[in-house]
Amino acid sequence: MSPPASTTERPARRARPSVPWWRRPWIVPLALSTLVFLTLSVPPYLGLDPDQAPIPVRADVPWHYPMLWTHIAGGTVLMVLVIGQVWPWLRERHPSVHRWCGRVYVFGGVPLVGIPALLIAPLSHTGPSSQVGTTLWAVAWLGFTVTGYVMVRRRRYAEHREWMLRSFVLIYGIALQRLVVPLLLLAMLPRIGRDYDGGVSDLVMDLFPASMFVSWMVPLIVLEWWLGHTRRIGRRPSSAVS
Repeated sequence: MSPPASTTERPARRARPSVPWWRRPWIVPLALSTLVFLTLSVPPYLGLDPDQAPIPVRADVPWHYPMLWTHIAGGTVLMVLVIGQVWPWLRERHPSVHRWCGRVYVFGGVPLVGIPALLIAPLSHTGPSSQVGTTLWAVAWLGFTVTGYVMVRRRRYAEHREWMLRSFVLIYGIALQRLVVPLLLLAMLPRIGRDYDGGVSDLVMDLFPASMFVSWMVPLIVLEWWLGHTRRIGRRPSSAVS
């Protein structure tokens, strides 16, 4: 008689009923946001010219632009990988692709995205709030990603999935910030004439730190609510007769 299967082993794959598209609505928004990021935010860095970078580069720190470029390029690759990682069809039909993309995400992302973010955080041109925000983002992303990898190595797949979803949310916070800034700007327009003498650029500079926190903390809170909701559903006793 064969020994009983370990509770930490991946469950046997079984046929699943078709899930309506509205139950998995995240693929298209992720793909569109990635396309927008690739179209609007990446091109200024393709020429490798610090003067073309949307973010001011410190001329007195020679490694600032290389680390910034590495962070942007690595983050772009990870955003593309996330689409495949959360796509159920690819994960179920081509698990080897899912695993290899996951390895690239972790072993490429840590040195090319997380560590550069920690290095450039103190150099943010928008002041201490942005410096703190970038540092917290980098520490959180590195922690989530490494923990997710540790969980899959221990065959704790449910926990692995949750930690990697947290990591994915932070990666997409980079793209979401491009949408949060104009939304906050619209909300604060009435204050331009009163507090900023019509200076839109000054208002944007003040809103940038807030947009950084909103773009990844709010989605992370929503994710935690959703994870808790799905856990409660999973604990409900089944009404089906065994």
